[in-house]
Amino acid sequence: MAGAGAGRRRVEPMAHDHPHASSQGHGHGHDHGHGHDHGHGHGHSHGEGHNHAAHGGHLHSHMLPQDHADELRILGAQFIDGFREAKDKAAYLRIAGVPLEIEDPAGGPPLKLVDVTLTTEWQVGTASPSFGSRELSYLPFPGEMISERTNMGFVYVSMDAKRVTDLRDFLAALQAS
Repeated sequence: MAGAGAGRRRVEPMAHDHPHASSQGHGHGHDHGHGHDHGHGHGHSHGEGHNHAAHGGHLHSHMLPQDHADELRILGAQFIDGFREAKDKAAYLRIAGVPLEIEDPAGGPPLKLVDVTLTTEWQVGTASPSFGSRELSYLPFPGEMISERTNMGFVYVSMDAKRVTDLRDFLAALQAS
């Protein structure tokens, strides 16, 4: 059996190498770890990401709203496929973190999960407001452009209320937490 420190790796202090201005006006490089007690007050900022926490926006990948919507659509489709295939649907919902009970936003008694609905829709066209008219501009899709969408809803009830939580809202809330 190995000693108490077995399996642990010692982490060396991170070194940095960058020029420092000297009193003669020329810079010199140095390389040292940060495991020592002296300041780095040498008249310049190392900027973001150099052991500084300020504004690390460049260190993150920010999703565009369309990308976020696409990600939710993919997650939703996978969730629905998994639910359809699950032999124990209640266990699937519990593993996924779907609450069996939610608070009533109106302050009434808690609502209980009683149904899971799947709805399938086919988008066969699009309609949008027409310029200068109250009539919609309608564009029916040719057959190859007709798309199928399946969504899931979680139906919660109490003696006083019924609430359906959309799968997309559930997934968006999970991502936000």
